[in-house]
Amino acid sequence: MIHLNEKLTPADLLPKLDKFWHRSAECLDAIEATFPQGTATSPQGSATPVFTVEGQYTAQGWTEWTQGFQYGSLLLQFDATDEQRFFELGRQRTVDSMASHLTHVGVHDHGFNNVSTYGNLWRLMNEGRVPEDEWQRNFCELALKVTGAVQASRWAVTSDGTGYIYSFNGPQSLFVDTIRSCRALAISYQLGHALMGEQDLKISLLECLIEHSVNTARYNIWYGEGRDTYDIRGRTAHESIFNTAASGEYRCPSSQQGYSPFSTWTRGLAWAMLGFPEQLEWLATLPDEEFEVCGGRESVEALFLKAALATCDFYIEQTPTCGVPYWDTGAPGLAKLGDYLDRPAEPFNAFEPVDSSAAAIAAQGLLRLGQVLDVRGETASGARYRQAGLTVLDTLLDEPYLSTDSGHQGLLLHSIYHRPNGWDHIPAGQTIPCGESSMWGDYHARELALYVGRLAKEKPYYTFFGPNQ
Repeated sequence: MIHLNEKLTPADLLPKLDKFWHRSAECLDAIEATFPQGTATSPQGSATPVFTVEGQYTAQGWTEWTQGFQYGSLLLQFDATDEQRFFELGRQRTVDSMASHLTHVGVHDHGFNNVSTYGNLWRLMNEGRVPEDEWQRNFCELALKVTGAVQASRWAVTSDGTGYIYSFNGPQSLFVDTIRSCRALAISYQLGHALMGEQDLKISLLECLIEHSVNTARYNIWYGEGRDTYDIRGRTAHESIFNTAASGEYRCPSSQQGYSPFSTWTRGLAWAMLGFPEQLEWLATLPDEEFEVCGGRESVEALFLKAALATCDFYIEQTPTCGVPYWDTGAPGLAKLGDYLDRPAEPFNAFEPVDSSAAAIAAQGLLRLGQVLDVRGETASGARYRQAGLTVLDTLLDEPYLSTDSGHQGLLLHSIYHRPNGWDHIPAGQTIPCGESSMWGDYHARELALYVGRLAKEKPYYTFFGPNQ
């Protein structure tokens, strides 16, 4: 169980955050030097970096789901440091290389790729961090309208008539990850857009967002209510399977990157931990009448909060004392580690890897849940999650998780991609993957650092949707 540092404040972390952003700049420069980019008229540059092998970023064919993290990281670096060159580079890379992601109908990753790039550009202008420019605003807003609608078009219907955005595995597959792609639908809806269907049917992106999120909460998360033999509150399945070929009935949990359908892949858990609180923050900006078609604000927000609380509590209880989890709570080698939940995680152990990327994502979820509860007047409960999030970040800002080797292109060490497929590098002399970084881990570490840095400096609160326009 995480040992919460009850006295830690965001301001206490500022010296470590300064060191973090300095190291981040070195990593971004190294990646830019290694991966030549295309242009808008000739977009084929090098393949997208995914994770490191012996400290050097490399590609890994599956989908190009990490390109938005690569270029979005440049924009976060600017946001945190005001170094203009990172903004210029991030904007140019977005213009040159990201268009194909806007109209990609084969993936569930629109929030990852496009909110991290076009979304950050749009947010920075809304916040007054960059000069107002009508054409740049129109360009970004058109992109964000398109990405939300295209993502929502990837739709499967369940037996009760509601639906979900299905994963790249096919219509039968609901991934927990996709809760973070709902940001794309949120911004598109916020900009007044809708998905147009056959015979000019106007499909509400808000309804799609809520239905997808509700089904994720219903089927991918457990609440200790006796749903199956292994029903532990907060347990999370990477994937839910539906019989979409016939009735749309739910069939079973599954897992692509976790150990089993009945254990919890911790990065999947982290996606839910962050996805539900940030959607609660966004939903709070909408008027009550917009929820009427979905059963009303109260029922929607109650389920989102139930999912957020369950997953965040599970993380706190099922993670080692330092706040960094092992890659799956049911990984078989954990039995050989003894009382591993009662001591800090051990990234160089001989049996099972940790996943620092899950920690970076989860920490932001914990902090945002704390903020949601504070706004609702539940300050004591909010403090618990806030201190948990700060405790995790404090761990990540030090070795062995923060990379300090200038020859290593990664920022956050000990990230895991796909343990069952054996894609992660195992260094010489080790028996498990360790010491490597991932593009999503580095991006979310930066996003987490930006969030806490703004709190520490009493700057505007950071959200994906920015200030109301």
